[in-house]
Amino acid sequence: MHEPSRCAPSRQPPVRARAWSLPLVLCVGLAGCRTPAPRAGAPATHCVPELYGAGLFTTGAWDFFLAFTPDQRRVLFGRADDAFERYTLYETRLGADGSWSPPVKPRFASGWSDADPHFTPDGRAVFFISNRPHPGEELPAARATFDVWSASLQANGEWSEARRIPEPVSDATRDEWSPSVAANGDLYFGADRPGTLGGSDLWVSRLVGGIHQPPENLGDAINTEGHEVEPWIAPGGRFLLFSALNRADSRGSYDLYVSRRGPGGWEPAQPLCEGINSPARDFNPSVSPDGQWLYFSSNRPFTGPVGARFDTPRNDASLEGIGRGTGDIYRLPMSVLGL
Repeated sequence: MHEPSRCAPSRQPPVRARAWSLPLVLCVGLAGCRTPAPRAGAPATHCVPELYGAGLFTTGAWDFFLAFTPDQRRVLFGRADDAFERYTLYETRLGADGSWSPPVKPRFASGWSDADPHFTPDGRAVFFISNRPHPGEELPAARATFDVWSASLQANGEWSEARRIPEPVSDATRDEWSPSVAANGDLYFGADRPGTLGGSDLWVSRLVGGIHQPPENLGDAINTEGHEVEPWIAPGGRFLLFSALNRADSRGSYDLYVSRRGPGGWEPAQPLCEGINSPARDFNPSVSPDGQWLYFSSNRPFTGPVGARFDTPRNDASLEGIGRGTGDIYRLPMSVLGL
């Protein structure tokens, strides 16, 4: 989630009455790709992502960013109003009967804007951004900037209260976006703080002795004079996905990119395949905990393919809005990308 102008389970249950389920449906064509399957490790150049979770994760609203627990039985995702100005987090859980619960706001959600959820690789905590007041503040309106916050899953399976991640990660005068945590605790995020190469850059705050260090700019292999935002770091740090605006190789609005970590550091970022990147806004990449699926959001006109629809009476109205220019969630097998 970013505005520069503003300072699945692999085994899926059957559909059940008055509940949602997520059957595993592969993309149309050969593993989601229009061209012959690439050799192992080679990315495809033309891809066909499928619309995902219609009526559950994907509705007539702006829906964005899927974050799964490691067992893929809980999902957090974001939803925004039509103006894409107010953001809320929702959670759904996979029940014992194999059905997904209706989405509800998690305990740590606020009356302010919350967005960009990322589970830690061990699933014990979630990091997100919020413009809620800082502890001890009593503000009549939302803060002008977004900071990094986190909440923990307690032993009883319920959420703790949220806590703000303090300086030097959060800067009370500037925005942070999409806080993604690697297995070693290093925290990657987007920000427009001093030292950026363009409108906004990607940064990492390394965890040393349990304390996050001053953020380091990821450098010109990743950052440009455009807007780099919304990172997702692979748990082992092998590659970094992100969205960006106004890069020289852009296909339109926001596009998705990947940088691989080589022996000498981060390699020059490359755009993901045509079909993921489009003239529309393509943003908020994430990967399933088992490494099988890429998820992202896009406001492109919907043309298909589509996975399962969740046509229940309570969702028929929202289903009518899919593909109308608000954000919908898509997915594609990671194997197509050579990652």
